[in-house]
Amino acid sequence: MNQILITEKLYITPELKRQKKLYKIDFIISVFLLCLLFSYYIYAEFDKYSGEKKAQEILANMEVQEIEDMQSTYVYDDTTIRIEDNERMVVILSEEDAETTIDPDNLNPSTATTTTPNTSNTYTPKNVLTAESGDQYYSIAKINIPKIDLSYPILDHWSDELLKISPCKFHGANPNEVGNFCIVGHNYRNSMFFSKVPTLENGDIIEIADNYGRKINYVVYDKHVVSEDNTKDTSQITHGKKEITVITCTNDNKNRVIVKAREQGT
Repeated sequence: MNQILITEKLYITPELKRQKKLYKIDFIISVFLLCLLFSYYIYAEFDKYSGEKKAQEILANMEVQEIEDMQSTYVYDDTTIRIEDNERMVVILSEEDAETTIDPDNLNPSTATTTTPNTSNTYTPKNVLTAESGDQYYSIAKINIPKIDLSYPILDHWSDELLKISPCKFHGANPNEVGNFCIVGHNYRNSMFFSKVPTLENGDIIEIADNYGRKINYVVYDKHVVSEDNTKDTSQITHGKKEITVITCTNDNKNRVIVKAREQGT
């Protein structure tokens, strides 16, 4: 019996005790990190679905606003003042990508490549919302892609915060105007936002409905991948045509998927 006790005592050395204690600490740390990662995953998924819910609420409010506008005597746009006969016109010179404001009474048709309604800082859009950061935003159009069952509002400008709410205008012309209307949205690698945009092919239809009640179908004519710092596809030289550029991330988030589409029939 004494021999057995001595043998057990010899095996349980201070080094073994120290190692056992370290194993326990490592186990506790591993469990803590696992819980932390799991909590982060849950938060990230909740954040995604919160954005999806918010986007659909904005879309529903836009549809209600459309009905009210149709019943109204005057037609208003959510991003500009009411269209007046004597409003000024913004002319984009396609060769220089520059904007010049001119008097419509002296407009020379040979020099104008596109016109857009006058924007005014004194006009407050009807559907102005405020993000948690205090940033104000509003919807300027709707994008619908039947092939991938996609329908979202397009917000008037982009930021990291707003991209979590809905696709945003990234650059370029106003919706359904001559020029290149660039739209950016997240790829969550599921069914939300622009996750399925990389599956689009030439010939697919993208619908843009603006706040004037105009709906234009755009036909996809090109899709390619560029680095995140490559902005060549945002050029406004469209030779007098209406185009859109849809931008999202690749599945590995390292590059950008670019989908180009042009007004159907042009």
